[in-house]
Amino acid sequence: MQEIMQFVSRHPVLSIAWVGLLLAVLVTTFKGLASKVKVISRGEATRLINKEDAVVVDVRQRDDFRKGHIANAINVLPNEIKAGNVGELEKHKNKPIIVVDANGMSSQELAGALSKAGFEQVTVLKEGVAGWSGENLPLVRGK
Repeated sequence: MQEIMQFVSRHPVLSIAWVGLLLAVLVTTFKGLASKVKVISRGEATRLINKEDAVVVDVRQRDDFRKGHIANAINVLPNEIKAGNVGELEKHKNKPIIVVDANGMSSQELAGALSKAGFEQVTVLKEGVAGWSGENLPLVRGK
């Protein structure tokens, strides 16, 4: 214990940075555990699509969507979800929803908004379209 105290007294900036990172990891972990929205793997997404008729909601920009998206995905822009304008999705409220973005970083907030809007089972695809195509899973072009 004395060695730790010596380290802290000699390296206060490193010690503060370490405590800050530890707190960030703990907060992120507990937020994820408490969230209604779960992050799912590509295998789980495939199972939901094939067995439970899940709806894939791609939140990337239209140009990125046209360059390649998961089959039968619906392209809804983030500002439309934030504004509550989810017209085409409204009929799918009771189906599983998989929110997909470019790399899995920004879809958590949008999935939370969909959950608050009354969608029953909302999930986020881990690593987004980048992870999907990284495993050579099919993408559809155009539309």
